[in-house]
Amino acid sequence: MAQSVAVFGEALVDDFSSARVVGGAPFNLARHLAGFGLPVTMVTRIGDDDNGALIRNEFARYGMSEAGLQTGTGEATGSVHVEVGADGSHRFTIVPDQAYDHIDSAAATAAVAAADPGIFCFGTLAQRDPVSRAALHALLERTQAVRFLDLNLRPGHVTESIVFDSLQQADIVKVNEEELQQLFKWYCHTCPDTVNIECISVDTECRAMMHNFSLSTLIVTLGARGALYLSADGAHVSDHGAATGECFVDAVGAGDAFDAVFLLGRLRGWTTGRTLARANAFAHASCGHAGAVPPELATYARWLEAWAREDE
Repeated sequence: MAQSVAVFGEALVDDFSSARVVGGAPFNLARHLAGFGLPVTMVTRIGDDDNGALIRNEFARYGMSEAGLQTGTGEATGSVHVEVGADGSHRFTIVPDQAYDHIDSAAATAAVAAADPGIFCFGTLAQRDPVSRAALHALLERTQAVRFLDLNLRPGHVTESIVFDSLQQADIVKVNEEELQQLFKWYCHTCPDTVNIECISVDTECRAMMHNFSLSTLIVTLGARGALYLSADGAHVSDHGAATGECFVDAVGAGDAFDAVFLLGRLRGWTTGRTLARANAFAHASCGHAGAVPPELATYARWLEAWAREDE
């Protein structure tokens, strides 16, 4: 049986004027992992409403266990209001005081304990309310799993103190380029320019930060420029492979797609170089369809088959 993964955080609905799309970075990650055939326990909370039904339908579509899914009577399922400008730009309003802000600690602990995951994933948005933050802390105190933090900063919804605490709790941290620059400002002596991500000053400051927070691994995603992997044992691996050629539609959830394949590679024992290359390829491909997850679940099987042929 494949080693299981637990994911803690928001499952929500992106509310466009013309459509509602299920999302939330942790739920995107959980769905990808389930699509690749891994047992996943998604710890989140929804309301007993139409948006909650949409999220529950996604649990069913992906064949995911509902052991970690909580329902709050009278609570609103998480939502984000999305306004699309005339130039195609998007303006997001993350609605406060949603069901995922009230994750029950006892129920969450029971679900994760039963799953006994090898990897525990979390972010920062679902920590904005003390109730869910306390539930996360209870889980982190009890789990023996490797702790994977996708920082996923949302301005106005996370404080530096939450980031500091999250970094202290993590083993592996994934950030994008902008988030790395913010961490440099908070925790490092200098803020080197990451345009040249391979420069010595970037490596030096990253490793100082890793040492200070006792991180085993730091991953920096660079969009179309690939990704950088640093480990506490001195490894420095980068993959700057070109995009796969799909027509660009949007970059929604590309980071979550990367995370899923990175974790899959870790669980399957792929080399770091191969893992980064495959994670980047899957993330690039995710930009070729609307929304965070592929419209057809058969997509995952095609990727797994292609990777299996490469491994022969």
